[in-house]
Amino acid sequence: MKKIKLLLIALLLSLSSIAWANTIEMEVNGLVCGFCAQGIEKTLRSLPATEGVFVSLAHRLVAVKLKEGADIEDATLRKALKDSGYTVVEIQRTQHSLDELRARTKNDGD
Repeated sequence: MKKIKLLLIALLLSLSSIAWANTIEMEVNGLVCGFCAQGIEKTLRSLPATEGVFVSLAHRLVAVKLKEGADIEDATLRKALKDSGYTVVEIQRTQHSLDELRARTKNDGD
């Protein structure tokens, strides 16, 4: 019985972290031009879980807004960007909206 409770708690915690994060932010190397940004946006928008995409060349930031209740595995993101010629350095899930990220990068000189 104790094992079942622990498994249930672990399951609920993992589900709550997925539900909590609605944006995936990635640090990406190899971004050099607007054409790069357009290609990445097109690639990531083609994924069924994607609601929106933001790319900041100056900050090497690629952000994906997820549709409600959806997620994209890190391996899928890494492969999509690697196949397009880029290297994903870091992936993190956050609550930042794409508008917040745009404002933050604009204020930093992007």
